Amino acid sequence: MARKFEGLIMAIKLKTLSKIYANPKDKVCALLNATLTFTDHSFNIVVGKSGCGKTTLLRLLSGLEAPSSGTIEFSGAIPKIGFVFQEPRLMPWLTVSENIAFSAKTLCSSQPKIHLPESSSLLTTLGLTKFANAYPSQLSGGMAQRVALGRTLFQNPDIILMDEPFSALDYFTRHGLQETLLTLFQQERKTIIFVTHDVEEAITLGERILIMQNGKVTKDVSVTIPYSRDLSSALVINLRKQILAGIE
Repeated sequence: MARKFEGLIMAIKLKTLSKIYANPKDKVCALLNATLTFTDHSFNIVVGKSGCGKTTLLRLLSGLEAPSSGTIEFSGAIPKIGFVFQEPRLMPWLTVSENIAFSAKTLCSSQPKIHLPESSSLLTTLGLTKFANAYPSQLSGGMAQRVALGRTLFQNPDIILMDEPFSALDYFTRHGLQETLLTLFQQERKTIIFVTHDVEEAITLGERILIMQNGKVTKDVSVTIPYSRDLSSALVINLRKQILAGIE
């Protein structure tokens, strides 16, 4: 259950949050007693092996799942939350520009084409201007994921949840999108909670890295290395060792 709490610094507070899936033969504890805070304007990474509870945490934060126990509290007004999934999930009958502006109230059968200033600005930011009138079937995987990110940003959310959004992409496309996301974060200062199983991606992006194992947050690492990070530096190598030790 989500509710508000009074405060100016903390954006989200989780108190003993748990999610248990029951079936006739067994119970699966996907998340167990998570007690965390996420501050405003922070870039948080949740890293761990498949099945450790990362996606469950995001689904609870987004309201797509209800907790079995515990609470989720927000400071001030309940924030607007955007979700970027692992797959782009674009509407195949809409153009790139229309997919980005899909949440707009002006998208209706009587106005099939949308040319909103916010959409045009995002097309430029995400390097999609030349593809504004293209359809999803005409896009590469990286372009499609840029459109999905643009659709979320178009809503101007306070908090962005990202569930392994770059995992299916090749190294070069993934690296480019990581750079784009970092630039957007530094410009917009949205609160981001980003799930990945890629340790290098976690180190490249995060100001804070939460390590999960078996439904529990086992380690909370603050990253003070400035952007852009040299993955071959001694500081990063030591950080990588610390994270891998926490996952294993």
